[in-house]
Amino acid sequence: MNSTIRDISLAPQGKARIDWVKGYMPLLSQLKREFELNKPLSGKKITVSVHLEAKTAYLCQVLAAGGAEVSVTGSNPLSTQDAVAAALVQDGLSVHAWYGATDEEYYDHLMKALDIGPDIIIDDGGDLVAVLHSRLPELCGDIIGGCEETTTGVIRLKAREREGKLKFPMIAVNDAHCKYLFDNRYGTGQSVWDGIMRTTNLIVAGKNVVVAGYGWCGRGVAMKGRGLGANVIITEVDPVKALEAAMDGFRVMPMLQAAEVGDIFITTTGCTEVIRREHFERMKNGVLLANAGHFDVEICKPDLEALAAEKRVMRQNIEGYVMKDGRVLNLLAQGRLVNLASGDGHPAEIMDMSFALQVLSVLYLVENETKLQPKVYSVPRSIDYKVAQMKLAALGIEIDALTTEQKQYLMSY
Repeated sequence: MNSTIRDISLAPQGKARIDWVKGYMPLLSQLKREFELNKPLSGKKITVSVHLEAKTAYLCQVLAAGGAEVSVTGSNPLSTQDAVAAALVQDGLSVHAWYGATDEEYYDHLMKALDIGPDIIIDDGGDLVAVLHSRLPELCGDIIGGCEETTTGVIRLKAREREGKLKFPMIAVNDAHCKYLFDNRYGTGQSVWDGIMRTTNLIVAGKNVVVAGYGWCGRGVAMKGRGLGANVIITEVDPVKALEAAMDGFRVMPMLQAAEVGDIFITTTGCTEVIRREHFERMKNGVLLANAGHFDVEICKPDLEALAAEKRVMRQNIEGYVMKDGRVLNLLAQGRLVNLASGDGHPAEIMDMSFALQVLSVLYLVENETKLQPKVYSVPRSIDYKVAQMKLAALGIEIDALTTEQKQYLMSY
C-alpha cells in the first residue's frame, strides 16, 4: 500500500510502543480475537484520523484484524509519532502522517488517507468530515457512516446537521457514558498534568491553577490539580457548571480576575479566544499557558504575538513571549493539545474503553447500513453497557443483578 511517512527504519521502536500498550488494553485484545475468527469487516474500507500514537495504532490493527482495509492519518501535526506510523506501515496498513506537518501537509495527508474511498470513517475533531464535505463531496454518497471521538468534533457535526448539510450518519462516540465519564475526566485529567509536568519540570503544589471550563475535561484537570496540591480556580460561562464547581469546593471567578493571580492556566472549553489580550496584560511574570482543547484557538496566539517584544525558545515545547515590560508568558506546545503534543496522551487503560466503543460503533454501522439517516446518532446503550461489562470483567469486578421481583417493582406504577 502507498504511504507517506517520515522514516520506515523507526518501525522497531514503534512496534515496541504498540506491544507495550497492548498489555494494558484487554478490551481491544478481546475484540481482536473475535474479529480474527469472524472477520465482520471483510470488504470494508475504513479511514482513521485520530492522534497517531501507540494506542491508536492498536485500534487500527484491531479493525484490520476484522478484515477491513485501513488507511490512517493523524488528527494533529504535533501528536503524530513517526515510529508508530512506521510500525503500522510495516504491518501492512496505509499511513499518511508525520510529526510537525505544516497545514498544507496535514490536509494533504487527510486527502491521501481518503484516497481508498472509505465506507466508514473514524474522526477526531471533525477534520475528516470537513474535508469530505468541502473537497471530496463525490465520496460522501458511498460512506455508510462514521464515528467522532471528541467534544469539538461532535459540536461541529451537530452544527452541520442543524443546517441540513451532513451527508452521512455519524455516531457521537464522545457522548457515550463509557467515554466522557472516564476518557474526558480521568484520561484528560491525568494526561494534561503529565504533559505539563514533563515539559516544565516544575512543581504544582501551592500554585494557583486556573482551569477554563468545567465540563468533563475541566472537572478532570481540576480534580487532578487539587490532588497535586494546587489552589484551583475555575472560570466558566455556564451558570450551572459554575455553581457545580463552587459546590465541589473550587473558587470560581471571571478570567479577568483570575488572570491576575494565576500561575498555571489550562483551557478545556472547545471555544475560541478564551484567554486573550486583556488577560495577558494582567498576568504575572513566568506564568504557564497550556491548552487541552482540540484546536489551538483557546489561547489567542495572535494577541500574544502582538503584545510581545520578543519570543524565545525557553525549553523544548515551551515558547516564552517577552512582554514590553519584561514579563515572560510561557506557552506550552504552541497552544496545541498539551497532553498529546507534550506527552503520550491518555493512559492505555482509559483508551481501551474509548476505542472499544469505536470498534463496536463501527460494527453497528455495518450491521445497520441501510437503516441510518444522515444525522448524528448517540452510541446505543447496549454498546455502552457492553463496554462497561467488559471492563468490569477485565478488572475482576462483579456486581449485583436485579431480582425478578425488583424488576417488576421498578416497572410498576
